[in-house]
Amino acid sequence: MSSLDAVADWPVDHASAAIVTADGAVEQFGDPDRVFELASVTKLLVAEAVLVAVEEGAVELDDAAGPPGATIAHLLAHASGLSFDSREVAAPVATARIYSSAGFEVLAETVESATEIGFADYLHQGVCEPLGLRSTELAGPAGHGARSNVADLGRFATELLQPQLLSPGLHERATSVQFAGLDGFVPGYGRHRPNDWGLGFEIRARKHPHWTGTENSPQTFGHFGQSGTFLWVDPVLGAGCVVLTDRPFGAWAKPLWSEFNDTVVAEISAADQS
Repeated sequence: MSSLDAVADWPVDHASAAIVTADGAVEQFGDPDRVFELASVTKLLVAEAVLVAVEEGAVELDDAAGPPGATIAHLLAHASGLSFDSREVAAPVATARIYSSAGFEVLAETVESATEIGFADYLHQGVCEPLGLRSTELAGPAGHGARSNVADLGRFATELLQPQLLSPGLHERATSVQFAGLDGFVPGYGRHRPNDWGLGFEIRARKHPHWTGTENSPQTFGHFGQSGTFLWVDPVLGAGCVVLTDRPFGAWAKPLWSEFNDTVVAEISAADQS
């Protein structure tokens, strides 16, 4: 029995899931082609597109963007000081980890201005096309407006395990803690001291409670969405997991997600030892 089979008992109408390694999807549950709203899992795709723009030299991580003193790197790492859902400044730059969807809208506008390509088109050309993400599109705000399916996000997770779009150095920086020591809130999971984040990717570190499993390594990175979705990659485990549902995140998901992810980690670990 696969650990993914437990998703059948979740209190959702529809769900799809996959476990992936660097070789691609190794287990799947549900319809891999069913399209779901991603909510904040969108930020992973948007961050990847911004990093592709950095790789291509269209922008630099140290380029000014957002409030005075902030850069593209600050915006990606939720360290710009911008509020959650507005462009009001809630704190000085690099003094707190303020989770900001508005900051991702600024990022999209910054790349759009630098490349003279609509950001949704840039995401499609720079990330979706080379990875073969045929059902993924940014149809709304850059912080939460994408939709996709497990087939596509499984390919994206595979890319995050064995990057081809980004240089090793940039990928490592993006998935490592940036502006270390900043405290802040993970939506739905409370305040963390520190609240570690990379360049668009949340870093698990030692956070508790958390949506990933207690057995996931501290180096695990990814994101969850308020639409009932998540994607994580554990570089120590050498695997990742994607789950998409159509029920908004809420009390039903805690501690269900964490327990489920512990089961996934245990299954992968046991397979590696056999």
